[in-house]
Amino acid sequence: MKKNCLECGLSFVGRSDKKFCSNYCRNTYNNKINPACRNLIRNTNNRLKRNHKILEELNANGKTTVSKQTLHDAGFDFQTLTSLSTTNEGNTCFYVYNQGYSYLEKDHYLLIDKNASS
Repeated sequence: MKKNCLECGLSFVGRSDKKFCSNYCRNTYNNKINPACRNLIRNTNNRLKRNHKILEELNANGKTTVSKQTLHDAGFDFQTLTSLSTTNEGNTCFYVYNQGYSYLEKDHYLLIDKNASS
């Protein structure tokens, strides 16, 4: 069955449900759909991964105190997180997946691994 590629328009022969003449055309076509939205999601996921890695590396013991400067020097983005919660004492804990941090005082943070504390 002859069909025309949705991306380049060339005629090709293939399965009845095939829409593209090659993987290149399929990828090019799909990358054109909502590229700005995909870039936003990709960039946000990259920041989340970087934040998680930084917290995980600095918090090898499950609970650690670090300075804000240490987090800043490592490239931590305080604006990117996945959730937050409030403790019984009224403190806010910010989480990047299972890795969390809570402001203490004098620009220091308590790093918390949600999995280690359970």
